[in-house]
Amino acid sequence: MAETSRGRLLRRIQIVAWALIWAGVLIGGYVGWQLVGTDFLNRRLQVQAADEFEDSLGEAEAEEEEFETGELVGGVLPPDIPDTVTLYGEPEPVHGEPVAFIRIPSIDVEAVVFSGTERPILNKGPGHMPRTPLPGQPGNSVIAGHRTTYGRPFHNLDLLEPGDRIEIESVAGTHVYEVRETLIVKPTDVWVTDPRPGAWVTLITCNPKFSARERLVVFAEMVEGPNYDYVRVSQIRGAS
Repeated sequence: MAETSRGRLLRRIQIVAWALIWAGVLIGGYVGWQLVGTDFLNRRLQVQAADEFEDSLGEAEAEEEEFETGELVGGVLPPDIPDTVTLYGEPEPVHGEPVAFIRIPSIDVEAVVFSGTERPILNKGPGHMPRTPLPGQPGNSVIAGHRTTYGRPFHNLDLLEPGDRIEIESVAGTHVYEVRETLIVKPTDVWVTDPRPGAWVTLITCNPKFSARERLVVFAEMVEGPNYDYVRVSQIRGAS
């Protein structure tokens, strides 16, 4: 009887041990898929999206609107302000489709930006938040992106420093931004998406890595590009 009880106990221990082993295998496989498999899928999607976006740039045209700076601002203008400025607008984006290409040389980021911030869209690449201006336009353009899965485009966003450059190419052309400030905020701090005078791009991702407890936010201001002169004039007008 003692031997039988001992045998049953050993079988139970073996069953529990194998269950734990398989649970570890499944958990390890899931983690591996999240960290490696999703990157592989995203890489294929990004290559395809980049080709499609490049083709669309050749077909689409920016919506040009020219303004007399004197009429816009009034009074005396700084000598480096041109007599006329042009606002290069863009057509309304199709939700879920590419709207821009972002490059951040200092952290080796090159990615297609899609319209929308739902999870299926962010799984394809960084997403532009609707109801904020498109990248390259006046105001505060907001872009969110994954930090640890699906290509993790914003994995090293915390390494950006003031003065680092962000290039965004769209139908309107290529605009250059410089990082001004990095903040860590709560997920409820939606004020970071509020309008701003001038032209900005705000990048948002989860913080810390492998957690959604906080948000890491990078503010960058436009310093070059087709709409830069128009933005400068609009700031002068706002200050007057």
